[in-house]
Amino acid sequence: MQLTSLDEQPSAHVVATRIAHEVGRVVRGKDDAIATALVAILSGSHLLIEDTPGTGKTLLAKSLAAAMGGSFRRVQCTPDLLPSDLTGTMVYSPATGDWSFRAGPLFANVVLADELNRASPRTQAAMLEPLEELHVTVDGELRPLPVPFMCVATQNPYGSAGTFPLPESQLDRFGLVLRMGLPGRAAERDVLTGAGGTDAFSSLRVVAAPHEILAAIAETRTTFVADAITEYILDVIAATRSHPDTTFGASPRAAKGLLRAAQAHAVVAGRNYVSPDDVQAIAEAALSHRLGAAIGHDLDVGSRIVSQAVASVAVPLP
Repeated sequence: MQLTSLDEQPSAHVVATRIAHEVGRVVRGKDDAIATALVAILSGSHLLIEDTPGTGKTLLAKSLAAAMGGSFRRVQCTPDLLPSDLTGTMVYSPATGDWSFRAGPLFANVVLADELNRASPRTQAAMLEPLEELHVTVDGELRPLPVPFMCVATQNPYGSAGTFPLPESQLDRFGLVLRMGLPGRAAERDVLTGAGGTDAFSSLRVVAAPHEILAAIAETRTTFVADAITEYILDVIAATRSHPDTTFGASPRAAKGLLRAAQAHAVVAGRNYVSPDDVQAIAEAALSHRLGAAIGHDLDVGSRIVSQAVASVAVPLP
């Protein structure tokens, strides 16, 4: 597909539709997961994908990056991975006697951090600055990351062998979280026959460009949010904080993330305004990983708390 010029900028909905169609040719039977990933893209946030090995986490991340265009880097996280392996480091040249900066894999438009919770806490901490402030500090100097910048991280389920739990501060940097789940029988048949899955990845086309993604994010943030919807979001956030099973509820950053995600969900649906349905549809993905649960640590607990919080709040009338 030929990309448009700057004078022919497609709408955010068109950009999302193109990416969804292209990724859906490879990641079969996962329309809901793809839609959540699109919300992450349009809201300008980062995406965390959790599930057991072999369910398509990495394939979804790679397919999103390939369809979005721009630069892409992948990091396979292991316990011996160092912070400088992500951010880059200063390198000495004996020929010139000078030091120069060698950029790490974080310097890309889309970064796949595969199995992030296998990295040590020290290396996980190196992700806090770039995910929030879009720059890294190396040798005392701030180095901005390219824009747009999106991190798609995968993690194995909590308690899996060889993993380090992501701390709350790390989880809060991800705007949305999703689980892949097992494919349906028809989708799994496509994977087995090569009509989908990794065999079909080589045919995936670039259907967007970095400037189109940036424009789509900017357009999404102009999506109309009525005062009643803002109050509704604040009520949902307050309900997570007062839930009896939470040690702490959603943060103000999480509240802003839920609003951005609801705007993006509306755009993906083809609307220029946010409805209560948008908030309800995306609340679990935007909040379930950002709660301190008094019982358990996995996403199921967080999802249940968010679901109950949403159900306890009155829906604003038109």
